[in-house]
Amino acid sequence: MKRSTLTSGALSVGAFLALALLSPPLQAAEATADAVNAYAIDNFFIFICAVLVLFMQAGFALVETGLNSAKNTVNILFKNLMDLSIGAILFYFVGYGIMYPGEAFSGGFFGFGGFGIGSVAPETAAGNLHPAVDFLFQVAFAATAATIVSGAVAGRMQFKSYLIYSAVISGLVYPISGFWQWGGGWLSALGFHDFAGSLLVHALGGFAGLAGAIVLGPRIGRFNADGTPNAMPGHNLALSTLGVFILLIGWYGFNPGSQLAVVGADNTNAVMLIAANTTLAATAGAVVAMFFAWALFKKPDLTMGLNGMLAGLVAITANCDAVTYDESLIIGAVGGILVVAGIKLLDVLKIDDPVGAWPVHGLNGVWGGVAAWIFGGQPMVAQLVGSIAIPLWGFATMLVLFFILKAMGVLRVSRDDEMKGLDISEHEEEAYYGFQIFTTQ
Repeated sequence: MKRSTLTSGALSVGAFLALALLSPPLQAAEATADAVNAYAIDNFFIFICAVLVLFMQAGFALVETGLNSAKNTVNILFKNLMDLSIGAILFYFVGYGIMYPGEAFSGGFFGFGGFGIGSVAPETAAGNLHPAVDFLFQVAFAATAATIVSGAVAGRMQFKSYLIYSAVISGLVYPISGFWQWGGGWLSALGFHDFAGSLLVHALGGFAGLAGAIVLGPRIGRFNADGTPNAMPGHNLALSTLGVFILLIGWYGFNPGSQLAVVGADNTNAVMLIAANTTLAATAGAVVAMFFAWALFKKPDLTMGLNGMLAGLVAITANCDAVTYDESLIIGAVGGILVVAGIKLLDVLKIDDPVGAWPVHGLNGVWGGVAAWIFGGQPMVAQLVGSIAIPLWGFATMLVLFFILKAMGVLRVSRDDEMKGLDISEHEEEAYYGFQIFTTQ
């Protein structure tokens, strides 16, 4: 019995010593495993979010197509395709290096870290992400900013001029203002907060589209000689409705993905809060826009409801990480009112924006930035400065570009070409051959 006890005791001491000696490497192995798992989970999460944001290109294409004449369908789809394609290439070569130039340019107005994905300095890499995954997520945002303008200039802009615009905003204009905040520039140093891009993406694109609509002038027949507007309804609201639902789904990559990790540094799962706030603001925007437009026009208008949902989404994007559920409902509801009022304001000013790009993205992008101060507790001065500077940057730069293109005589198509439709005049192809054959028989 005593031998057995002594033997057992010896084994216990030996086991204790072995565990004591092996404990540090075991702990290190566990820590390494946790780090590897976190790295894999975060990168896969951001990859899926990037795919969702890229899927928003389909949503934008369908919304714009459905809200415009059938004779411009090919042109609209082609523009959306090129926004992504040209934008991705230019953002890879120069845009990414401008947006994330490194700590040497911290607090500044402009910087450049070099060409390509590898140009980004390690200290500016997004947390736990592989540079390629970070690039994929960021380039999807750049494409979104560019494609917003397409709807505002639909039906009368030359295709080659649109390609020039798309290249400039994707490769230069968007990355510069993106650096101001997300790359550590002067707005970041000021304390400005735009979590997922109400201003940096949406207001920039919305005000760029406003500049394009002003310089181009309205479509033929949009306004009478006395300035009263004529309705020019889209040819397929089923496409537009489907497009809005696709955009809603894509927004769950846009907003939650901007956390850049499944679990935050403080071990809180902000992703779920962000997703819930996104849903509440979107639905509040749709409902309030429907009732507000119903009161104004005496009939419920589907397009106002659709734009109301998009307005709520844009408005919550800057502050979705910093507000409560109830506050997100208020933010979305105000967005629903603003989008209807913004569409009416454009009619008064005789500015033709076929899809409501400026009321949805421009006006509500600014509201999102201001709401981050009112409800999200962000610094008032910083929010007001950023909410003015970014839209002004997008409007001014694109106004200059559009005026240059107009002076060159390459901005707007001829009257005959506009009446014929851009599908035929610009591309010599049509989207609905079968439909035309069917209707002529």
